[in-house]
Amino acid sequence: MRSRVILRFVTTVLACVTLFAARGNAETLTFQRAIELAMARSVNVGIALADQMKARSAYREARNAYFPVVVAGSGLGASRGFPLSLEGSAPSVFNFNSQSTLLNFSQREFVRAARSEWNATTHNTEDQRSQALLDTAITYAQLNAALVRIKALQEQADQARRVQFISQQRVSEGVDSKLELTRASLNLARTRMRVAEGEAAVDVLRQHLSQLTGLSLVNVDLDPESMPAIPELNPDEDAIAKALASSAAVKVADEHAKAKAQQAKGEHRGLLPSIDFAAQYALLSRFNNYEEFYNRFERHNATVGVVIRFPFLNSVQGAHAEAADAEALRAQAEAQAARNQVSSDTLKLQRSIQQLAAARDVARLEWELAQGNLETLSAKMETGSVTLREEENARIDVSDKYATYLDTAFEYDKARLQLMSATGELRDWALSRK
Repeated sequence: MRSRVILRFVTTVLACVTLFAARGNAETLTFQRAIELAMARSVNVGIALADQMKARSAYREARNAYFPVVVAGSGLGASRGFPLSLEGSAPSVFNFNSQSTLLNFSQREFVRAARSEWNATTHNTEDQRSQALLDTAITYAQLNAALVRIKALQEQADQARRVQFISQQRVSEGVDSKLELTRASLNLARTRMRVAEGEAAVDVLRQHLSQLTGLSLVNVDLDPESMPAIPELNPDEDAIAKALASSAAVKVADEHAKAKAQQAKGEHRGLLPSIDFAAQYALLSRFNNYEEFYNRFERHNATVGVVIRFPFLNSVQGAHAEAADAEALRAQAEAQAARNQVSSDTLKLQRSIQQLAAARDVARLEWELAQGNLETLSAKMETGSVTLREEENARIDVSDKYATYLDTAFEYDKARLQLMSATGELRDWALSRK
């Protein structure tokens, strides 16, 4: 029996030592470091960068139509009778072909359209970085608030446990009825439920922040002091105009509309004349019977010139141009819809910030009122006019009001962060060192 007690004591000491060692080795993740990691490792940013590379390649493909394309090869083959062609060319020991665009009004617009699409993907990449920044900032702030709330809820649970113990003693002494004990037990159960919900929320937030930053947050502590103070809303500032000027979604929609308009213009110019440069060389063989069918045979043959096209009648191209016009009109409408959406969202954020500020003030005043009530009851405790259970209930009420204040304060901060993201001020604020 004694050996078991000693074993349990040693196990407890080792566990405590391990816990304190882990605490001592815990790293601190500052707010700025979390932002930098999230912007560099975001999955959505990686997808946007891939789309940007693809759009850049499409632009280069359209632009390189003006550079000569040289294809070298051979068309060896045996022939009987008149030497027929192999894939459109005479059988040859060696040949090469070169072709490039010299003058093409349609291709010029297609190059501009590809450039606009590339610009759109560039703005989209910046938008994804901003979204990753906003998500990380909100998650970091929410995790800080959740940890503080958990601490308050645990204190509330301890107070509810004391109230239950007091009620149980009074019921045993016959002072109170069992109904009072049931109420105290219900209050304790509700507090435990809130603690469990808070711990689950903390675990989810830790995992999400870990996914954003690429770090394992098991032995990582947050540094609430590293988060800069969120500036208050300036009522005289035209937030909608700033949001429209800085919105990546609006820029993407505008560039997309510009690209569609240029593409439609290019389809219409497909009915205009075009000039291409062409060159060809072929080294012919003697075993293909050329000398039997031609008066004069030359092994080395070359052709250099231009190909001029005058499209007089092309109803298919006209239909393509009309379809491109329709796509351009739709893209313009989508760009206007993007502006309307940004304006509406920004206005909603401004109004919600005002409402949340009022709700935060109400919650703070209710918390202060509950604290004042607790101080009054504590003073009456000395005179014996207030029971210990009433004081503990007042403490529980203070903890409950404090948790409500933390929730409303976070919602207020979250709305302000969203508005800063909409107006393009979030990055400078997040990366500032206070």
